[in-house]
Amino acid sequence: MTTTNTAIRGLIFDMDGTLVDNMGFHTDSWGLWYASHGLPFDADDFLRTNAGRASDEVIGGLLPHLGSDARISEGDRREAMFRAAYQPAMAAMPGLEPFLGRWADAGGAMAVATAAPQENADMILDGLDLRRFFAGVMSPTMGYRGKPHPDLFLAAAETMRLSPAECLVFEDAPMGIEAARRAGMRAVAVTTTTSADALAADHVALAITRFDDPRLWTLLGLA
Repeated sequence: MTTTNTAIRGLIFDMDGTLVDNMGFHTDSWGLWYASHGLPFDADDFLRTNAGRASDEVIGGLLPHLGSDARISEGDRREAMFRAAYQPAMAAMPGLEPFLGRWADAGGAMAVATAAPQENADMILDGLDLRRFFAGVMSPTMGYRGKPHPDLFLAAAETMRLSPAECLVFEDAPMGIEAARRAGMRAVAVTTTTSADALAADHVALAITRFDDPRLWTLLGLA
């Protein structure tokens, strides 16, 4: 792991698969969308190559003949499928709320960087009363490039008025882990959908399955 003496002052969270364990619902809705277009679907391959990307980016690669408006419309349809399935099952990751509360009480800053559209972020962050913890919610709908580009994480750091070296990213997908590296940030791998080995990298400090993992407080200097 790349080491640094800079103290961590801000946490940046991906949303899907990180704040909530919902990637199975996303995968199922993508499977339905693929089938509606007569496209073959491999769930493992899809997660490996597309987790962390915005829907219209994925659709543009699959159906390049579609214009911008049509891609957005298809993306909206797919996201609506996801919301209808996931809303009744929404739940925060184990240990998340106490973790966020303790970090906030310690004076730490937090932000969200997600490829999800605003409707999804609103449903999850407001529906689970998590928005109160975050200084901002960054997404490609604000004009930033999606992961693996570092834009979302750099914007989150700027919102928290911190340098990249002062930030720790929580991510569940390879593209997000790569975006953290490009942003010059350390990361924690959240292994909801991808193995720790698949997310391992020099800048990844540790891998967790829950937010009540005591190693987090050692990493943050609050053990």
